[in-house]
Amino acid sequence: MNKTHNAVRAMVEGAILVAIAEGLGYFPKLWQMPYGGSVTLMMLPIVIYALRWGLGDGLLAGLALGILDFMLGGGVSIGWQSILGDYVVAITALGLAGLGRRRGLPGVVLGAALGCLGRFVSIWITGATLWGEYMFDVYGLPMDNEFIYSFLYNLPVLISGVITVALCVALCSVKPTRKYMLGEDIA
Repeated sequence: MNKTHNAVRAMVEGAILVAIAEGLGYFPKLWQMPYGGSVTLMMLPIVIYALRWGLGDGLLAGLALGILDFMLGGGVSIGWQSILGDYVVAITALGLAGLGRRRGLPGVVLGAALGCLGRFVSIWITGATLWGEYMFDVYGLPMDNEFIYSFLYNLPVLISGVITVALCVALCSVKPTRKYMLGEDIA
């Protein structure tokens, strides 16, 4: 295969996986917080894409999903800063999984964890710095620290990340999906 063929293939796969990721953001929601944040499988397709195609393509797919998710997913914001922090930067960070590209199972684990952690850190900081003034009791606990509040409130995204990493490891144990995720069929 030549470079043009691979570029077109990467673009088409990216578009398909971004669409799948957006769909997974709607259902199944295993847990939903009142003002956004839920446990879903939305991160999985972008992490897989980044592991397959690398950092640059992964970041671009994450950026596309971040913008799409804000526009179509009923994004909640208090200004452009929260749009950037909770959607654009956070979901783009999933592309960091591309750092694990072609490094076998350890790269899959490290890359997937890094991408999911990058998303969590972005929304955690945004939550503490922008949403902190709107603090309320979380899980029945009174809140007086913005960073603890944000950590607890955004826990569903961290749980989604753990599920995403576990599913990536599970998919790597099956030969066809392992070959796909590791990019072994790309020249």
